[in-house]
Amino acid sequence: MRLLFGSCFALLLAAAVGLGMTWLTISRGVAFGTMTVGAWTAWPKTGSVDIDPYARATIARTGELPLGTGDGVAFYARTDDSGYVLDGRCTFTISGTTPTARYWTLTLYDRSGRLVANTLDRHGFTSTEIVRDTAGRFTISVAPRARPGNWLPTGGIERYVLVWRLYDTPVGVASRTTKQDPMPAVARKACS
Repeated sequence: MRLLFGSCFALLLAAAVGLGMTWLTISRGVAFGTMTVGAWTAWPKTGSVDIDPYARATIARTGELPLGTGDGVAFYARTDDSGYVLDGRCTFTISGTTPTARYWTLTLYDRSGRLVANTLDRHGFTSTEIVRDTAGRFTISVAPRARPGNWLPTGGIERYVLVWRLYDTPVGVASRTTKQDPMPAVARKACS
């Protein structure tokens, strides 16, 4: 009888640990095939047949539709280049140039993947509407209050995620590297 209870307890414990670790991996994301450039992280294989089972389970859980390998790649930023968490009460800047791409979008989401509500109904920028200097560089201010130039309002939320989607780009497709094309820098400027 003691052996039966011990075996059942060990089986239940193993099942709880296994299911708990699987849930933790799927809910927090995994690092298989990760490509990181500064604050930006991408998973180029997510939209391909080479996707790993944990990424497939994460997509099934969230309902997110990944970009196909031939379409482009999506980079996510949850912190700035120094490791500060992106806080909607602070001012962050995104500056520099983008890797080679036919078209790109930058979108601001809350931690649950929903667009951030704000008074302007502006949730992002595209490569066709951004204001650049004569050298082709740009600066985007992500802040709760209005800023001159390219301003993306945060609505004052506590935490957010920036998603930079590059369409029709060689980044992450053939080369699996971004050494030739740097991603824009993300820096915290002020916090109220």
